[in-house]
Amino acid sequence: MADCARVMNPTTDLVERRFERIIGSSVALESVLDLVEQVAATDSTVLIEGETGTGKELIAHAIHNASHRSGRAFIKLNCAAIPLDLLESELFGHEKGAFTGAIAQKIGRFEMADKGTLFLDEVGDIPPALQPKLLRVLQEQEFERLGSGRTHKVDVRLVAATNRNLVKMVARGQFRCDLYYRLNVFPLLLPALRERREDIPALVTHFVELFSRRMGKQVDSIPPQTMAAFQSYSWPGNIRELQNLVERAVILSRDGVFPNPLHKNQTEVMIPTLHRTRTFYTSRTLDDSDRGLILETLEQTRWLVGGPRGAAAKLGLKRTTLIAIMRRLDILRPIHQEGTDCAV
Repeated sequence: MADCARVMNPTTDLVERRFERIIGSSVALESVLDLVEQVAATDSTVLIEGETGTGKELIAHAIHNASHRSGRAFIKLNCAAIPLDLLESELFGHEKGAFTGAIAQKIGRFEMADKGTLFLDEVGDIPPALQPKLLRVLQEQEFERLGSGRTHKVDVRLVAATNRNLVKMVARGQFRCDLYYRLNVFPLLLPALRERREDIPALVTHFVELFSRRMGKQVDSIPPQTMAAFQSYSWPGNIRELQNLVERAVILSRDGVFPNPLHKNQTEVMIPTLHRTRTFYTSRTLDDSDRGLILETLEQTRWLVGGPRGAAAKLGLKRTTLIAIMRRLDILRPIHQEGTDCAV
């Protein structure tokens, strides 16, 4: 591919051979992969932490593929994507008639993952009422399906992931401290893309080749100024954002030239709130004052997010947008729970 720096040195080749679909040769990435190799040989629980879009699921796959369980099932569940009233059934299964709508027996993810690996993404979203049951199955390797008194034994290796600060959640009483310590046996902190900028050319080239092949389009060159723009951008959405922008640019490419999609990606919107107006960046480059503004608005609306009198309306945002920003900034309404008085 002309004028496109294809970063394919021996180190990168080695990384791609050892860990499928993990692209890069930076020191930050290599240090994580060294830890992955060490922990993969064990059955220890792994907690993968990092910002949204940093590749936590890929790392979980790498741990499984490098383990002695690689010939067994790799089962995954995004805890944030399942309605709270169905999450227990998804994890542990249920018997026919266990609740309204349970028209047949259902096998849960723990049973599916027996002798293999279970990957729980967004583990910080597991509701407090369900956390003791998860703790029990991690400690005892046994559980009961909903509507059944029969105990099932399993042999499951757990890999969990979160983009939340669980330590802060424990301190606020929003996450059980004993469950946190049980999950945090072997922590892995994934670097943000801005902390491994030297990997960006290889990632851009990889995704350009991937999407041009899928779309049947020919992309022959990436202008140096476009690659420089990619390397200087802050990437708040990390690799997922880069992947999506590359896909967009391949769609828009003409005459075999890869266009720069970044100049249209950073826009400002004004957020009116109370008696003042502040600048808020949709590229999610938020500072402490933005966090303070959101918290102040939430306090004034008594933590009402949606509706005409909610914080989202006062901030000039959609409800879903504000919820996404709150999750990214780890903004949660303070609550008090019993049985979580652990200092972290």
